[in-house]
Amino acid sequence: MAKRLTRKQRLLRRGPLVIWLTLVWVLLWGTLDLGTLVFGLSVALLVSVLFPAPPIRTGMVLRPFQLLRLIGYLAWDLVISTMRVTWQALRFGPNATAGIVAARLHVDSDHLTALIASAISLAPGQFVLQIDRVDRICYVYALCIDDEESVRREVARLERFVVAAVGSAEQREMLQEAG
Repeated sequence: MAKRLTRKQRLLRRGPLVIWLTLVWVLLWGTLDLGTLVFGLSVALLVSVLFPAPPIRTGMVLRPFQLLRLIGYLAWDLVISTMRVTWQALRFGPNATAGIVAARLHVDSDHLTALIASAISLAPGQFVLQIDRVDRICYVYALCIDDEESVRREVARLERFVVAAVGSAEQREMLQEAG
């Protein structure tokens, strides 16, 4: 049986949403003054109370150290990918090699799949064209590929980083069993 939250707990859980909506309000108005901040906070509170978002159960567990490792990996990948794409553009111009690679994921979670696909598409030179949800396949367009297996290895490595950072214990175990 699910535990009912108290009113105070529900309000506290809305805190990040209220802060985010207030920030968006201030950014849309383009000025940071007391009136904009108070009115933005009022609108954010009103929206969060009148249109409450349903609770989302992701099963994700945030591990701060692993999240820092993931961020570091993504930053490093961003630098390396930028240099790789620049080199290919300078060396081959419009004749640079590219292809579509089918990379199978091991985890079976919509949230993790979306995170992995977003992380793949973050750096230049690669992006996810399509996701086959049933077979857990990401179709990745990759620029500068030497062989398809290197793209699959990169996707598998990124999947390990994402699962280590926010995956559940079962998902981490499933990934370890897969190799």
